[in-house]
Amino acid sequence: MQFRDYLGALKKQLSKDLNCKEDDFDKKEDIAVLPALNEGRRMYGRDKDFFRMATLGGNAVITADEALTPFFGGFLNKDWDKKGFWLFSQPNLILIDRELNKYGYALSQSHHMFLPKAEVKKADVYPVRWFCGYDEIKAFYGDKRFLNALCEEYDPLRPDTMAVCAYDGEKIMGMAGCSMDAPHWQQIGIDVLPEYRSRGVGSFLVTLLKNKIEETGDIPFYGTGSANYHSWNIALNSGFKPAWVEIEARKK
Repeated sequence: MQFRDYLGALKKQLSKDLNCKEDDFDKKEDIAVLPALNEGRRMYGRDKDFFRMATLGGNAVITADEALTPFFGGFLNKDWDKKGFWLFSQPNLILIDRELNKYGYALSQSHHMFLPKAEVKKADVYPVRWFCGYDEIKAFYGDKRFLNALCEEYDPLRPDTMAVCAYDGEKIMGMAGCSMDAPHWQQIGIDVLPEYRSRGVGSFLVTLLKNKIEETGDIPFYGTGSANYHSWNIALNSGFKPAWVEIEARKK
């Protein structure tokens, strides 16, 4: 698949996540809709979103509880700095967070998300071992070295499906793992032990896992924080490209 094909699949997925239309992300104006528990959405909980906002770099699409309708009705498109991706600027997020606080919610961090751009072939620099399915992965649950590569514990809503570790003898150097956040959408996480960082271990493992996911016909994606440039570089070096940004509310 080409990057444009992945973008088309992304709009389809986000329409399920945010309860909007696929072409809402192609519009000039910002869109605000009510949330719903759509089949096939990414599963980060069993409840409807109170607030979630996403942009592909143009307009913004917001799904928000009905209680927030008056706020966003007067907020969106009011000024030039309250449109599209500008809604993710700190001054506007402060205003949104202040409104969410009235209902016992607060903003999470913004998530900068990546999709594959190109195939990257990595030489077999380090010995690796693959772990597939719950029976092989379960031994790593609770291991605080791998809180990014795997869920903290088994999560039936978004189960971990695969992990790959690089080894220095019998010692693990790092692990990349993926979880099935929605049907055929697998999110990659990476952890490299401190003494093995800056050796290309992270990019090596993420590339291996990205390629493996694509071989199955699923879509690999990657997310990180705005200031985590070590993670950004791993994504870019592994053939990923920035695709969208999203943020949601969580109960305080």
